[in-house]
Amino acid sequence: MVMEEPAFQESSREAGGRKFIRYVFFKAAREWRSMDEGAKRKGTEEFLRVLDDHSSSLKLKFYSLVATRADVDFMIWVVADDLEPVQSFVSELLDTGLGKKLDVVYSFLAMTRKSKYVGSHKHTGQEGDSAEGSPRNSKYAFVYPLVKKREWYKVPFVERQRIMAEHFRIGHKYPAIKINTGYSFGLDDQEFVLAFEGDSPGEFLDLVEELRSSDASKYTERETPIFTCASVDPATMVKLLG
Repeated sequence: MVMEEPAFQESSREAGGRKFIRYVFFKAAREWRSMDEGAKRKGTEEFLRVLDDHSSSLKLKFYSLVATRADVDFMIWVVADDLEPVQSFVSELLDTGLGKKLDVVYSFLAMTRKSKYVGSHKHTGQEGDSAEGSPRNSKYAFVYPLVKKREWYKVPFVERQRIMAEHFRIGHKYPAIKINTGYSFGLDDQEFVLAFEGDSPGEFLDLVEELRSSDASKYTERETPIFTCASVDPATMVKLLG
């Protein structure tokens, strides 16, 4: 679909290592909405307390998907140095009053890495300019897993670089759309997780449509599900559950 292998900028701290990125999508059970208000309030307070407790050790950003997808209600974008804190964080969330009424519907794991295709095509805010895999302050994130056809990896590197250069040129026509790329080879079912950020869903729609005609598009095996995520604060994220 879009920008299949953009770069991911590594900080100097990560020169010898990488960050873990996890996108966790939750769905509230129907009974949560019909629970006693006192129990809901207690469960919500527990949930928000866990978010606050982990905000100093993990980089967290929160999104609502109410009205953008039927199968998920919200997403938490997590960036960490190690996997263990991420496991502890999600486990503690699920142990709260609200967490006991949540299902993890999707979860995508990836790591940061600098792209081999960027070369002289680097553009501020594009091809992995986001520091340490962290989200920005955009209104929306558009997240999806990506798997390429195996023949892509048999194409000579010089030709792959040419194909990706075309993708980069198209992406540069939409400078307000920023990109984060996670690499998942061997870590999860997909090969990449792409997270585009911007303030205009219409602009992202135009970018995706234009990229359909690029040479790289024919090497895409799978690029779904796709999530349109609206940035919110944690309290609003929970309130929107109803």
